[in-house]
Amino acid sequence: MSLGERIGVYPGTFDPITLGHADIIRRGAKLVDRLIIGVTTNPSKNPLFTPEERMAMVEREVAALGIENVTVVGFNALLMKFAQKQGASVIVRGLRAVADFEYEYQMAGMNQQLNPSIETVFLMADVSLQPIASKLVKEIAMFGGEIAKFVSPAVREDVMARVSRNGLLGDY
Repeated sequence: MSLGERIGVYPGTFDPITLGHADIIRRGAKLVDRLIIGVTTNPSKNPLFTPEERMAMVEREVAALGIENVTVVGFNALLMKFAQKQGASVIVRGLRAVADFEYEYQMAGMNQQLNPSIETVFLMADVSLQPIASKLVKEIAMFGGEIAKFVSPAVREDVMARVSRNGLLGDY
């Protein structure tokens, strides 16, 4: 870390990484000198992919975006401790709808109490990408729906292969 370098952290489970995530990564990377994508574990979200698989997927997608100042790091800790360890001064969060805002606003308030020197910046998802949620992408795939509008072709292949391999494909 060089003196005066502004580091941001964009945390998430990225299970799977969607076009909405990619939009926030692309735009968030413009706001900081270095953007760290923090891929976290969250068993309550019932992940389809392991943390290692999600990290590899995010790294591949970031490479495809061609953004030089983005790195991917896995973590299993309190976000503010992770951000502080990374030297971050900014947390980047994406917002899709009012329901997201209420949750994210509460989290930002709690995070500010934990470390007031780290700011949370909210980026509104592009209008065309607002409905996309990883949970819904997985649900659509599990019932045989087409997810190509929501994820890159490579991620679509990953999701469909996992759903098929795990016998999760429902009746349609």
